[in-house]
Order: sequence, then structure tokens, then C-alpha cells
Amino acid sequence: MKSEAQSALLTETSSRLDTAESRSTELEVRLRVGEKQLEHLDTESTGLSLRLNVTDDRLQQIINSNSDELKVAFSAGLTDSGSVGPFDEETTLIFSKTISNVGRAYNQTAGVFTAPVRGVYFFCYTAADYLKGYMGLYLYRNDQPVIFNLDLNDHGGYASTSNSVALQLEEGDRVRLSLPASYRLYDDSRNFSLFSGFLLFPL
Repeated sequence: MKSEAQSALLTETSSRLDTAESRSTELEVRLRVGEKQLEHLDTESTGLSLRLNVTDDRLQQIINSNSDELKVAFSAGLTDSGSVGPFDEETTLIFSKTISNVGRAYNQTAGVFTAPVRGVYFFCYTAADYLKGYMGLYLYRNDQPVIFNLDLNDHGGYASTSNSVALQLEEGDRVRLSLPASYRLYDDSRNFSLFSGFLLFPL
């Protein structure tokens, strides 16, 4: 009787052990599957991270490239020498005192701004004189006059004129200021006469 009970207990214990081993095997299989899925996720995450880094690098390169192209602005004073003109013929004014020249599109030796990119640019100027007579100037785009300012200083003493314009320019277009024949301007270290321009936006 005792032997039968022990045999039954042994059979039950063996059955439980088999069941436990089966569950253990199932858990091991699940664990392996989980590990493989985790490795796959890690691989995807690494790939996405690399792609994101590459995208960030490319975006920064584009931003830096565009930023370099878009930095175009200048201001220049006419002279420290006093009166300029009158001349016997129309003469390009050389604003030789460079105050700023970001992008180096303004040539202070020639007095000419050359558009480095196709876009819309803004230009402005102020011209002064202090003796009786005519003062004024043209703004040219290439060889075509765009603006003409005229003032008669009939009282003596300081007088000034100014103007501004937004121009659509092609790459290589030139902008300059020109003094008509028999007209005169004045400038000294106080910068009475200025020529400025900058890129509003490229096209």
C-alpha cells in the first residue's frame, strides 16, 4: 500500500517536472524571440539615428551655403576732401570711404555695385552741398538711369537731397551713382553724402 502511494507520488512529481520543463522551454523560446526583436529594434534605431545625423548635417550645409550667399550689404561715404565737381561731363561718383561691404559686391575703386546673385535689392543715397548752385545725381542700373534727383541751392549753406529704390537685378547687373555735368556735391569726414544698398531676397 505504501509502495503504491509512493509510486503515485513519484508519477505526479514526474508529471509536474515535465510540465515545468515544458514551460521553461516555452519561456526560453519566448526570451530568444524577444531578444531578436530587441536586436532588430536596436538596429532600426541606430539606422534612424544615423539618417537623422546625415539629414542634420545636410541641412546645416544648406543653411550655411545660403547664408553666405545672402549676406550682401554695403555703405560708403563719398570723400573727405570737400567739394566734388563741377565737371565738364557726367561723371560716375566714386564713394571711396567704405563703411561696410559685406559680400564685397561694392567696388570702392570704381564706385560700382555688382549684383552677386539674381534678386531684389534696395538702394538709398544722400547727397549734400553747401554752395549756391545745382546739386543732384543719377542712379544707374547698368547704362540706364533709374532715378534723377535735383536741387537748387539758392541760399548758400548746407542743403541735401536723398532717394531710395528697390530694384530687381540679374547676376552681374551694375548699380552706380553719377554726377551730371556742371553739378556739384560736398562731403567731408562727417559723411554728408552716402551710398548704401543691400539684398532684400534672392530670386
